[in-house]
Amino acid sequence: MINDDKLRLVSAILAVIGFFDSLYLTWAKLTHSAVICGGSAECQTVSDSPYSEIAGIPISLLGMGTYIAILVLLYLEKRGGFWTEYSKIFLFGITLAGVLYSAYLTFIEVAVLYAICPYCVVSAIVMLLLFIIAIVRLVRSPY
Repeated sequence: MINDDKLRLVSAILAVIGFFDSLYLTWAKLTHSAVICGGSAECQTVSDSPYSEIAGIPISLLGMGTYIAILVLLYLEKRGGFWTEYSKIFLFGITLAGVLYSAYLTFIEVAVLYAICPYCVVSAIVMLLLFIIAIVRLVRSPY
């Protein structure tokens, strides 16, 4: 059985991967650069769609913020007190919201845009793995 410290480390690594994935997409969106997608135009189709923003804010920027929040919570968890007691439930909540929104965006890609962005898939998988780890850590929690 993997101990909690190793699960925290895996979570941190996944959050860093998600952060850099979102950072690239945010950079491409804000600089109006083409998204490098291995010869396919599907990434650009997704990036240029109205579903790639909420109130003018790129979804990828919100993703960056989410991954930063996860990293901050993982750090604060070891600080003791309030954070040790509640960070696991906060991580569960953030990753649950992330998985649900990723599922929605994946549905939009498949059913509405007919285009799959590999960067979005990476982010969705990372968020799903973070969610699974958050559940495991919460279930194992002594609280």
